[in-house]
Amino acid sequence: MASIATPIPSSTAAHAYNMASALAPADLAKVRAAKAREQAQDFEAMFLNQMFGQMFTSMEGEGPFGGGKEVGIWRSFLTDEYAKSFAKKGGIGLADHVYRSLMQQQEVQDTAKAGAATS
Repeated sequence: MASIATPIPSSTAAHAYNMASALAPADLAKVRAAKAREQAQDFEAMFLNQMFGQMFTSMEGEGPFGGGKEVGIWRSFLTDEYAKSFAKKGGIGLADHVYRSLMQQQEVQDTAKAGAATS
C-alpha cells in the first residue's frame, strides 16, 4: 500500500502555530504586535542598508585595507551593522509607518474572519 506524502511545515512555522493556538486572544494580540514591530524594524534596517551601501560606493579604499575586494566585503558588513543599529534606535521613522500598516492589515483580516465565522 503506497502512502501519500504530506508536506511537513517548517519547524519555525509549526512552532509559531502551536504557540499561537495555546494563547488567549489578548496574549495573541501582544505576540502579533511584538512580531509586527520586529518585522518593521527588520524592514527599516534592510532599507537603511541599501541607502548606506549606495552612499559608500563612490568612496575609494585607502588605509590599511587598500582598495581591493576586501574593502567591499568589509563595507558590506559595516553598512549592515550601521543599518541594524540605526533601526533599533528609531531609525528614520520608517519602521513606525510599516508597523502601523501591518497592524491595520491584521485588524482587517481579523474582522473579516470574525464576519465569516458568524455567517
